[in-house]
Amino acid sequence: MKLKNPFRREKKASRTGPLLVTFGAHEAKFTPRQYDQLADEGFRKNVIAYRCIRLVAQNAAAVPWMVFRGEGLSRHRLEDHALLSLLHRPNPLTGGAELFEAMYGFYLIAGNSYLEAVGPKNTAPRELWALRPDRMRVVPGANGIPEAYRYIVNGRTAEFRADPLNGQADVLHVKAFHPLDDWYGMSPLEAAAFSIDQHNDAARWNAALLQQSGRPSGALVYRPAHPEASDTLTDVQRAQLKEEVEKYFSGPGNAGRPLVLEGGLDWRDMALSPKDMDWLAGKDVSARDIAQAFHVPPQLIGVEGSLTFANFEQARLALFDDAVLPLLDRVKDALNNWLAPRFGADIHIDYDIDGIEALSPRREKTWARISGASFMTPNEKRRALGLPPVAGGDSL
Repeated sequence: MKLKNPFRREKKASRTGPLLVTFGAHEAKFTPRQYDQLADEGFRKNVIAYRCIRLVAQNAAAVPWMVFRGEGLSRHRLEDHALLSLLHRPNPLTGGAELFEAMYGFYLIAGNSYLEAVGPKNTAPRELWALRPDRMRVVPGANGIPEAYRYIVNGRTAEFRADPLNGQADVLHVKAFHPLDDWYGMSPLEAAAFSIDQHNDAARWNAALLQQSGRPSGALVYRPAHPEASDTLTDVQRAQLKEEVEKYFSGPGNAGRPLVLEGGLDWRDMALSPKDMDWLAGKDVSARDIAQAFHVPPQLIGVEGSLTFANFEQARLALFDDAVLPLLDRVKDALNNWLAPRFGADIHIDYDIDGIEALSPRREKTWARISGASFMTPNEKRRALGLPPVAGGDSL
């Protein structure tokens, strides 16, 4: 009878993992969408998407991190720990809020975010750096987990090897859910791409129209100058006229540009005025669609007539429930899986939900309801609030 070596690491692998790499194993896989286009059109040129991303990222980065030792009710908060210092001051150039705002911003723009841990090998990291997602390439492994991460800048490459069993590396990859990609996440900007294009085109069109005195479009009518002349244009004349109209008078850049007519051509207004077409209402519809992709209430981005929420306080509460807290939960789980074990097996990271001012009305209602429960002991009330028990608190 053979005994298993208790010190040998048992190798386990997913049966479906190798199916994820049918070809191109051990080669860097490029991101599915161009990050520079998403960042340029969706963040730099669209005020609604910019506002949504900054609103979620800044509010999430303002929530303080906590470090605990132990689990459950036996855990206790550590006020002075190396991991807590690292989260507060991750590197010499940036503070904790700045680092995590960049991390959340990359996540919302690209659907992927990366952190690099810097320090001596096999020791707790001493620095954390946020990496641009457009420079990172995931190298698929044969077992369906990343083999390495390659960071490429101006032709120079830094490669971070990953553990072949668990995929752990000096790089943390936080990705959003993507239904059609196994290695990269899907950006909310992709879902809102058409609305962003419409919003940007409407803004460019309105700006060009205002610059051209707000003249609406119309139709060219051909009226021959002589009775015996043909009342139709020849194919050559029609093609030339069409080419000139498309080149000089079509598109948002030429909106309202005056026509110079000759040879029996006449101009007839046919389009509605900008007021009748209600461009502003159309922009508001696109703005609401963009806000929905980021789970941001329209009231918080300045869309007029957004009366979904009774007041601003409820809109702020919905922002945290639908956007900020889910993002914090995702990053918290990733940090507890990647960073916390490097400081000890019983070390855990959590965020201070009691430090979120927007949730204070709900928190006060919860405290009042539990405090008024006469059928609960003090320790039962403390347990319901996530607090440790106290001596003598088990009796009514």
